[in-house]
Amino acid sequence: MKPKPLPRTFFDRPTLSVAKELLGKYLIRDTNDTRITARIVEVEAYIGEKDLACHASKGRTKRTEVMFGPAGVTYVYLIYGMYDLLNIVTESIDFPAAILIRGIEVTGSNANGPPTRIEGPGRLTRFLHINRDLNGFDTTVGHTLWMEDRGEPIPRQAIRTSPRIGINFAGEWAKKPWRFCLGLAQK
Repeated sequence: MKPKPLPRTFFDRPTLSVAKELLGKYLIRDTNDTRITARIVEVEAYIGEKDLACHASKGRTKRTEVMFGPAGVTYVYLIYGMYDLLNIVTESIDFPAAILIRGIEVTGSNANGPPTRIEGPGRLTRFLHINRDLNGFDTTVGHTLWMEDRGEPIPRQAIRTSPRIGINFAGEWAKKPWRFCLGLAQK
């Protein structure tokens, strides 16, 4: 089956809209000998230099440069010296915003039975073999790593919204309800 990646125009829109609409889309990871297909079930939005939880709040740096680039590319960074986390850049060039992929449901033959839910952005990247080598990768080209819409509608009432987690340092920004999840109750 020929890949049908989400186009750049999907990501080049307001981050909160993209975050909600990423729920239920499929994340595909091709390695040399394996294709892993997973449904996106949890994300968090980080929007601009004023958002104190966003890495761009510290300004344009070597680490954050990719966030100032085109929508639809990956921002993969190391946290706690041990986890690479996957984000997808959104909005227009020079406006730094991204969506952290926090949870997936592994489907098909990858799950060996019913869908397997993988929660936590570090567990997710380890499972998908994603590391900083993929930082700045264009997901709109349809190889190695991309996202697809498989036409599965997501009712608005199926989306749970809550504050982002692990960012207490961000003060009032930590209270923004910019975490979105499908299905199971959030922790």
